Amino acid sequence: MVKAAAKPKKETTMEEALWKSADKLRGSVEPAEYKHVVLSLFFLKFASDKFESQRKTIIKKYGERFVDIVAFYAKDNVFFLPEESRWSYIMENAKQDDIALKIDTALCTIEKANPALKGALPDNYYSRLHIDTAKLASLLDEINRINTDDKENDIIGRVYEYFLGKFALAEGKGKGEFYTPKCIVNLIAEMIEPYDGILYDPCCGSGGMFVQSIKFVEAHSGNKKRVSIYGQEYTNTTFKLAKMNLAIRGISANLGEMAANTFTNDQHKDLKADYIMANPPFNQKEWRAADELKHDPRWQGYEVPPTSNANYGWILNIVSKLSQNGVAGFLLANGALSDDGTELKIREQLIRNSLVEAIITLPRNLFYTTDISVTLWILNKNKKARTVEQNGQVKHYRDREKEILFMDLRQMGSPYEKRYIELTEEDRAKVTATYHNWQQVGYKETYRDIPEFCYSASFDDVEKRGFTLVPSRYIKFANRDENIDFDTKMKTLQGELKDLLIQEKQSKADLLAVFKELGYEIKL
Repeated sequence: MVKAAAKPKKETTMEEALWKSADKLRGSVEPAEYKHVVLSLFFLKFASDKFESQRKTIIKKYGERFVDIVAFYAKDNVFFLPEESRWSYIMENAKQDDIALKIDTALCTIEKANPALKGALPDNYYSRLHIDTAKLASLLDEINRINTDDKENDIIGRVYEYFLGKFALAEGKGKGEFYTPKCIVNLIAEMIEPYDGILYDPCCGSGGMFVQSIKFVEAHSGNKKRVSIYGQEYTNTTFKLAKMNLAIRGISANLGEMAANTFTNDQHKDLKADYIMANPPFNQKEWRAADELKHDPRWQGYEVPPTSNANYGWILNIVSKLSQNGVAGFLLANGALSDDGTELKIREQLIRNSLVEAIITLPRNLFYTTDISVTLWILNKNKKARTVEQNGQVKHYRDREKEILFMDLRQMGSPYEKRYIELTEEDRAKVTATYHNWQQVGYKETYRDIPEFCYSASFDDVEKRGFTLVPSRYIKFANRDENIDFDTKMKTLQGELKDLLIQEKQSKADLLAVFKELGYEIKL
């Protein structure tokens, strides 16, 4: 009898592999841990595949005597992996009882061999999780199916953006704060154009702002080596994700000595940045004690931000870090545009100091963690007329010290994942062209106020309205109440309700499955 030929190992798509990987963990670890478990293992496979490819190249070019020289890997941003850290070794031992310890040892060894990864990889993580050996082996099998040899695309970027984004979605409100949708990060980068100089993010999450900024620079034929990156992150696990995310892309960054609170343990006290990009936690409560930080130098020239809400604490931290010609783009909840009391006094001073350049209301449902409409603020330390050469282009900026550009993007965006909205490349191009045209000498030929989209307000306009920065107080809007399409609205609600009912059914099935696995089956 002729024995059937063995079937070739089936490769799977990134999305299938990632979700199958997560599914292997069900019942073993908390859902919030999935991303950390899978991303570290994916990193191990990705780094190992790149190492093996570089190893073959070195042998071919220089001979086998050079294969253990670290410099031959580092020069091409490839991590050197000792034998016990290679994916092949992990897979050979995948079904051993001590596989969790071997994974921890592999990650520890890689970190010691590669200074750029210091503090980036989990420490003794898999041993502490106590995942069933069979489940961990099955998880390794799924990740082993992923093909990382994709020279045309940023494979690691695809994993991080997809996986972190999907888990931000799955974790729901109040979770996933470390992830900012790519379309928003791209919009900020396209507006402030961080081609060269110091780039800072005071709440950098998993490093997405930095990654997209570097992509922007490279896409416009810039040199990423001319951008120096500084950041800070409060949560230790997210801090590690950021270091890993940047290190495997060959992006050098100073994220401080440790994960730390930006307000109480500023890791970059004397920093002056040319560009700042940030997505601070919205409406952060009790961010400081009543008497804490009252005399902090970051508030110099302004009222002390109230303890009840950190929004203006973040704003003044950003202002304090801007260089003489620095520009910042950051997100805040809409309430910051019109808050009274201390916030109003700070906002008025910011406007009088000619720091506020543009205020952009974004569409609802852009974020996985909240459905509210949020605002993009653009602050500019130098709104005076000047000529600047940037990335090979000469730009003639006009004086905008007594003007603020307001924009409303709530009618823009395309559906994404059924319940969410994303700003398309065309949307962003329209917004950035409007903004840059408004900044330039001769703007009257290229810019005009457009009802329901944009308005250039004078200082007098803003002062008359009590220093509110709500765009709808300046931009003209038509009354659309009588034009509501009831049928379309109801069909949208119908689809949303269907999704909720499906999720409820799945949650019920998962709960019943867990009890059955524990030996306490619930029969309905």
